[in-house]
Amino acid sequence: MIIYKDIITGDEIISDSYGLKEIDGAVYEADCKKITIGGENIDIGANPSAEEADEGVDESAQTVIDVVHSFRLNETSFDKKSYLQHLKGYMKNVKQKMQERGASADEVAEFEKVAQAYAKKIVANFKDYEFLIGESMDPDGMVILLNYREDGMTPFVTVWKHGLTEMKV
Repeated sequence: MIIYKDIITGDEIISDSYGLKEIDGAVYEADCKKITIGGENIDIGANPSAEEADEGVDESAQTVIDVVHSFRLNETSFDKKSYLQHLKGYMKNVKQKMQERGASADEVAEFEKVAQAYAKKIVANFKDYEFLIGESMDPDGMVILLNYREDGMTPFVTVWKHGLTEMKV
């Protein structure tokens, strides 16, 4: 398994076990699932008495999105102007990290081209996104985009391909 970390913060963002799909050479998308956590009913083999009959779902149970829960992502918010300002600074930092790691001028130019094109798609559909940040809550780190497929039920995340480093586990 490969865990992908934010190149800026080192936060774990996603893993290859979520079936990442590369989109436009700029980002990875991964479908997510809604899961229920907490409220486990532990069966100890005893028969419940009539007074202790199960009364339905435990109130401590909550529904979460698996990727968000697994990687301890935190919700944040942006208006369009502040998101674009963040994105500009983030892309500059990613470019710098790429250069530090020995990326060629062609690789950096390709990154800038595909990232800019994808950023336009985000802006065009800005109202559809929820925004998440990594566990460290570092404002300079990657902002993960959460959206829903056309069915309105299937959540998916979008992460910046060039803003990730691989860690094999």
